[in-house]
Amino acid sequence: MITPSAWITLAVLIAAVAAFIGGWLAPELVALMAAGLLIATRVLSPADALAGFGSPALITLMGLFVLAQALLRSGALDRLRELLASPRIRTPPQLIALLALVVAPLSGLIPNTPIVAILLPVIQSWCQRRGISPSRVLLPLSFATITGGTLTLIGTSTNLLASDLAAGLGFGSFQLFSFTAIGIPVWLLGSIYLLLTSRWLPERGPAEGVSLADLSREGYLTEVLLPSASPLAGLNLHDSRLQRRFDVDVLEVHRGSQKLQPPLAQLRLAAGDSLLLRCNRSELLRLQQDRMVTLAGTVLAPALAQIRHAEVLVPAGSLLAGTSLRELRFRQRFNATVLAVKRTGATLRDRLGRLVLREGDLLLLQAPLDALRGLQQSSDLVVLDQLDTDLPTTHRKHLAVAVMAAVLLLSGLGVLPLVAAVLLAVGVLVLGDCLDAGSALRAIRWDIVLLLGGLYSLSVALQQSGLAALAASSLLTALQGWPPYGALVAVYILTLVATELLSNAAAVALLLPIAANLAPGLQLPPMLLITAVVFAASQSFLSPIGYQTNLMVFGPGRYRFLDVFRYGWPLSLLYALTVPALVLWLGPS
Repeated sequence: MITPSAWITLAVLIAAVAAFIGGWLAPELVALMAAGLLIATRVLSPADALAGFGSPALITLMGLFVLAQALLRSGALDRLRELLASPRIRTPPQLIALLALVVAPLSGLIPNTPIVAILLPVIQSWCQRRGISPSRVLLPLSFATITGGTLTLIGTSTNLLASDLAAGLGFGSFQLFSFTAIGIPVWLLGSIYLLLTSRWLPERGPAEGVSLADLSREGYLTEVLLPSASPLAGLNLHDSRLQRRFDVDVLEVHRGSQKLQPPLAQLRLAAGDSLLLRCNRSELLRLQQDRMVTLAGTVLAPALAQIRHAEVLVPAGSLLAGTSLRELRFRQRFNATVLAVKRTGATLRDRLGRLVLREGDLLLLQAPLDALRGLQQSSDLVVLDQLDTDLPTTHRKHLAVAVMAAVLLLSGLGVLPLVAAVLLAVGVLVLGDCLDAGSALRAIRWDIVLLLGGLYSLSVALQQSGLAALAASSLLTALQGWPPYGALVAVYILTLVATELLSNAAAVALLLPIAANLAPGLQLPPMLLITAVVFAASQSFLSPIGYQTNLMVFGPGRYRFLDVFRYGWPLSLLYALTVPALVLWLGPS
């Protein structure tokens, strides 16, 4: 019999799943609202619902973000970037081999999102120098970091969430290297796949679409304002000789609430008019030098030689997503002007100030070099251009590496709990001047923290309300008589589908308690099914939105939605058939 609390939990669950799939709200907000509803309806006490926010796993994850930032900021990964940019790496298969054999295992120690963020500009530059389409190498970058993320407990946030949930169910938590025995063959299988299938990657060169880099060379769209002192004020476009003198096309003129479109030859320009121009880089700078136009009132630095153009990406989890450029006060906040935006293969031409940013957007920025260097430290934007030929390092690099090694050694040998080792490491890094306290706080992905903390409440509600046991009973009926391998394959595929539709964290939160309740009926150790759920949730290769690194490479790689599915489904099928066997053979008892 279904209890009232089970009905309420089911209703909250259905609403949360619909919100996850529909994308109406940020995932972390959905998780927080679900926790609030479960408390308000007395399904969970506040202490039970919010226990996830104080869990050792979540505290560990916050510390790991800081450790990753210290490694990146200190220059500890500069040798890796230099290796990727090496002239010895000449072809996509050579680069993919390096990603599979070097970058992938590194993602078992450092969260994969910052790894992709720091390597994207290097690989973009590599592709540009060799005339190779980024679509030939960027999906392997994402897939490599995903396959390597299951090598250790700290490889992904999903692993840490699963460890917390397993401990809450009474099965004990995972240790640092609990997944390694299975993770190594999973990584090797993924590496072989990436090496053998490089020719399957699509070619998305300039002939198939216009990139922002092309736009910056051939002419980009930008919005400018006529200041009161502009020599163009009072002239019509024909008499201004704007097109003949500066090779500029005026596509639209905005005057107050009016939107004026061609023919515009006889339109008399007025101070305060907003013009949508198509022009090249040099002509736009000439217009600014002659004080004919301004970029929405932005006064550029006197040294125009320091003005640079760069592509930046709005990554998954960026706090800028969902807000317009005007609301963000983008120019004032970053000292940079958005010249164009590319979204899902199309260059947006509407008034840029009103444009609401989305995850995966590519922005072409004009800004002083110092401002662009400052953006490299932001977790809300990823600069895809290498701004400097030389990649500087700092004298704190060795300290950062030593601290990370100490964390692995002390926690791996059981000398210290993982959470203690990570927290002590954060203190040493701040005291050792690897990064300041402000940078440490900014390094934390608060969207992931809030998402995991909120999802913990849903998982607890499934268990306490009896809904997990009921779902497990129904699933057991369907799997009755199946061999252990077949049952594990079914659980793996079910989790994989949930991951692609929702998110990896949501899939773990919802299916882990069900799998734990299913285990006795299948006469299998609960930790075996829990491990299968963890690996399935961490292997997302079917869509650009299934995992954040897939979304990060989607725009720069000029991929289409089905490109990810075509390249990823054989790997997903391979893992669905092999990982359950590895779990049975090498998994925990």
